[in-house]
Amino acid sequence: MENKDIRQELADVHGDELLFADGYDSAIIGVSVGHQSGRVVYSTSKMIEACMEWADSYEDAVEWLEFNTFNAYVGDNTPIYIDTELLQDSYKEDRG
Repeated sequence: MENKDIRQELADVHGDELLFADGYDSAIIGVSVGHQSGRVVYSTSKMIEACMEWADSYEDAVEWLEFNTFNAYVGDNTPIYIDTELLQDSYKEDRG
C-alpha cells in the first residue's frame, strides 16, 4: 500500500463510489461513517490554503470555493466540508 495515493487507499477501504474534490487531496481528513457514510470529508481551511497558491487573496479563495465547491451538490456521495479552523483555535486556547 505504500505507493498508492490517498484516493486509491480510501477506495480500497470504503468502495469505488467515493466522490473527490479535484485538486484537494491534501485537505482530505477522512471518510464519513454511520448515517450517510461513504462521503469523503475535507478540511475547509486546508482547501483554502491550497487555493491561496493561485488566488489573489484569502477572500477570493473562499469565494471561489463557496461558489464552485462547498455549495455544489453532486449526488448522495457529495463530499462533506468541515470548518476545522474554529476547533483548532479553541483547542489551542484550552491547551494555552
